[in-house]
Amino acid sequence: MTTGQWIILDDAVALLSAAAWFAAGVTAALGRAQGALGLLAAAVLVSLARIATVAMLAGRGWWFVQEKVLLGLPMLAAGGLAAVLIAGPTLREARRTPSNGLPARSVVALLSAAYAAAAGFVVTLLIGFPLTWSTALITVSLVCTGALLTARVLAVKAAVAAAGDAPVNRQTGEIGAGVAAGQVLESRVSRRRFIRVAGVAVVVGAGASGVGVSLMPVESVTTGGGRVRSAGSRPTRSVADLRGAGTPASGGTRQQHVLTARTARVRLPSGREVDAWAYNGQVPGPPITVTQGDLVEVALRNTDIQDGVTVHWHGYDVACGEDGVPGLTQNIVAPGEEFVYRFRADQVGTYWYHTHQVSDRGVRKGLYGTLVVTPRIMQQADAAPGQVDLTLPVHTFDGTVVIGDSDQRTEHAVSAGAPVRLRLINTDSQPHHFALAGTPFRVAAVDGRDLHGPGEVSDVRLRLAASGRYDLVFVMPDRSVALVCDNDRDGGLRLRAQDDPTGAGPGVEDTSGWPELDLLHYGTAAAVPFDTGAPDRHFTMVLDRGVAMVDGAPTYAQTVNGRGHPSIPDQLVTEGDVVRFTVVNRSLETHPWHLHGHPVLILSRNRTPSSGSPLWMDTFDVRPGEVWDVAFKAANPGIWMNHCHNLPHADQGMMLRLRYDGVTTPFAHPPAAHAHHHG
Repeated sequence: MTTGQWIILDDAVALLSAAAWFAAGVTAALGRAQGALGLLAAAVLVSLARIATVAMLAGRGWWFVQEKVLLGLPMLAAGGLAAVLIAGPTLREARRTPSNGLPARSVVALLSAAYAAAAGFVVTLLIGFPLTWSTALITVSLVCTGALLTARVLAVKAAVAAAGDAPVNRQTGEIGAGVAAGQVLESRVSRRRFIRVAGVAVVVGAGASGVGVSLMPVESVTTGGGRVRSAGSRPTRSVADLRGAGTPASGGTRQQHVLTARTARVRLPSGREVDAWAYNGQVPGPPITVTQGDLVEVALRNTDIQDGVTVHWHGYDVACGEDGVPGLTQNIVAPGEEFVYRFRADQVGTYWYHTHQVSDRGVRKGLYGTLVVTPRIMQQADAAPGQVDLTLPVHTFDGTVVIGDSDQRTEHAVSAGAPVRLRLINTDSQPHHFALAGTPFRVAAVDGRDLHGPGEVSDVRLRLAASGRYDLVFVMPDRSVALVCDNDRDGGLRLRAQDDPTGAGPGVEDTSGWPELDLLHYGTAAAVPFDTGAPDRHFTMVLDRGVAMVDGAPTYAQTVNGRGHPSIPDQLVTEGDVVRFTVVNRSLETHPWHLHGHPVLILSRNRTPSSGSPLWMDTFDVRPGEVWDVAFKAANPGIWMNHCHNLPHADQGMMLRLRYDGVTTPFAHPPAAHAHHHG
């Protein structure tokens, strides 16, 4: 089983454990001793099963069991004992429940164990990682309050049973003639004790929660184990001064483009119309295709996007001042304003661009386009006659998948023997699965970086992470080839062999059962440019759900190490550092992790080392329960966003910054109305 499956199983067993303890307690309270004892045995067995699931998770890493070990399991054992010690004085008037049931203290103990089991389950789902002292205090307070409340209810129930059917004097509070005045006084004292203790528990728990959350933002940086230089020895640079090159490389040319962001009603080939935000009125935006060494100049203008826009060059390692992050590397480009980006295209490969202002909404509505940089010296295979090079961004508009600029199946006629390159780009926040039917192929590049020694594969599926890119290459056979997205056999792309008498070829088979190609073990090994064994900095990021401050307000957030943006401390590095990330997904959702300005080298997944080609990615899919280790060289000074590229997750707090020592920014965060701009 995967760690994600163990997490689900543990949650199910935890819920079943709480239900079993509650069933035992309620049955005992109803006076059914025999049934309560049977349910107690079942509750113990389920609790033992929970211990087993937690032990299995512990083998996958301490991140997966922290609150379970420190809070959940001990609370099951301690709940009953604590209930007896705390609630004992309130039970003097009620030694047994009605109808010859179990002793009242046993009922309180059973229900307290149920409260503890439920508390551990709720903490796991709502509080997440890490467990804090305030979380523990709140949980203990609530369990003790539940124990007191249970004891009080049983005491009143016993007093009423003792009085029988005697009338109650509403003015004096006396319960018939059979109840002595001392019993009534004791009942009143018990009531006051319960109200006092329960009130204190709730106030202390709520106060601890408030203090714990409010103190989160005080830590500004984390060093990952590295040394922080003194302020006096630190040269200061502004991201505003970290701009791109002003001239092309030798042999390169100046490539000028204008992107005008505006609202538009776009008609798709199927006839469907979508209300879009678009660059130059089209989706995707204008393709930018340049040659290695060219100087790229892009003037961004905003016509009427009221939230403002920017352009982020996804996966392209531009200078920080060109990165397009509002409030960090530039100001928002408001309606009527313009900003010019400039960088030299030294990096060959397949990339894309998109707005980074209100990006969850902006990208979804169409503010994206493609960036392709081709080599200046073409390889012989690439220069062959009849070659086909197709750039295929995949985007979803309200459930309609658009590949390229079409929401219908598209066809291209290709000569047999011609080299073909398909550049797949996922512009959505969820992964897509692709299959290429009809020919063997190679995955030549991932996220714009060439693989070493990629071999031919066939009848495999490719899982493409949100914002990721794959370049597929093959030689066109004398029959038709189909590119299938998410097993939609009626859509996608058809490459029709010109000499194929069958035309578009037979129908595409079901590809959903094809195995997934594991890129960590694809291609052949090669040397990497730095030593990953002894990094200068090592940061651990545990991704989870939990209550946290996001943009100054408490919310049920997507968290990193228990915090939400902007309360997550910056990761501080020094230029030249070898930096290692351990990224842990404790949640039940996939998080495509993206660091701006740097490709990362994939070292391992779930402790299994990468054994194929060195795999450089700018976005890697961390599925539920997975642990990824990656590394990079800090060689691009700036302040860089480091976030989940499921853009709603980033909007809900799952983003932080990686900051080079001595780099500052003059740009202020946008107003609260635009506070979710960083996604």
